[in-house]
Amino acid sequence: MNLNQVTLPSKDLDKSVKFYKKLGFNLIVDALPNYVRFECPTGDSSFSLHKVNELCSNSGVSIYFESNNLDEEVASLVQKGIQFDELPIDKRWLWREARLKDPDGNQLILFYGGKNRLNPPWRIN
Repeated sequence: MNLNQVTLPSKDLDKSVKFYKKLGFNLIVDALPNYVRFECPTGDSSFSLHKVNELCSNSGVSIYFESNNLDEEVASLVQKGIQFDELPIDKRWLWREARLKDPDGNQLILFYGGKNRLNPPWRIN
């Protein structure tokens, strides 16, 4: 099996569409006011947003988007006015990550994992 997409809740799809377009994602399905879907600029992954009346508090869900040029990508997004909770930093699990939230508070992590993304030294064989 292959992961097709992840769907996130949103109270304001118009605001969220502008945010994700600013991040560089391509809108491929526009079924406003209830649903939108984006494709990632590289690879073949997608994700969607669906309208909700209320958001769950602290769902614990994090969405990771990988970038081979993480520091440059984050610097470019900061120039566009995107606010980060944490700028790129090396993590003990051998990834470099930057953290931010979308307009609905969903946790996004932009990261670079390189070979350690699927093959960390502690991988089970």
